[in-house]
Amino acid sequence: MASRSIISIALPTGSRRSRSSRSRRPLRVASTRIAWRSSGLGVARARIRRRRPVAKASARLRLVGGRWRGRRLSVPDAPGLRPTPDRVRETLFNWLAPLIPGARCLDVFAGSGALGFEALSRGAREVVMLERAGPVARHLMASAQALGTDEAQIIHTDALRWLEGGGKPFDIVFLDPPFGQDLWSTAIARLNAGGWLKPGSRVYLELPARGILPVLPPTWDLVRDKTAGEVRYSLSVVAG
Repeated sequence: MASRSIISIALPTGSRRSRSSRSRRPLRVASTRIAWRSSGLGVARARIRRRRPVAKASARLRLVGGRWRGRRLSVPDAPGLRPTPDRVRETLFNWLAPLIPGARCLDVFAGSGALGFEALSRGAREVVMLERAGPVARHLMASAQALGTDEAQIIHTDALRWLEGGGKPFDIVFLDPPFGQDLWSTAIARLNAGGWLKPGSRVYLELPARGILPVLPPTWDLVRDKTAGEVRYSLSVVAG
């Protein structure tokens, strides 16, 4: 919950407050809401309610296929945030084309939402998007509203901690963590141990072009592995 501050403003001695000043309407100033009230002691108090910040946009990404093809979404200005390039998304979703319609997807490190919203554009039934940074999570919610979809479930949480729980397995999982934090192995282990996958599930990994592919569980079969520009990306299938 946002913190609240009380600002007391002393009125000049002997001044009279008109009825209109006692019932002054709330004022909006930038990102705050100021609600005026009278204390009955010659002091007017303003209670400031600060709105939760939403990450500012630094660029735009383009959805490359499906019902929202060509639609542009703003990208939050946040450290380490790096949308999956158009070319890579086009190839990835060509791989997934037979599986996407009606699929239940998990975007573990959602960031810009490029993968999650692309999946919804192409017919996924539901996408759960995990994001640790509050402003970025709220930016994702705003993007979902702009697209007019209620099929995106955006969860403000630490993804690795969330994966420690258990739940219904997903058909497709996108695993594209910030490159500088070396989170692949931990995320893979928790995905595999937490019941988040089932036979036939697909797991997408994205890492730096010169990065070494993490050790995969023995039940995962690597079926695709490519490099484009500064990105290496792969697709695995969970064996039965």
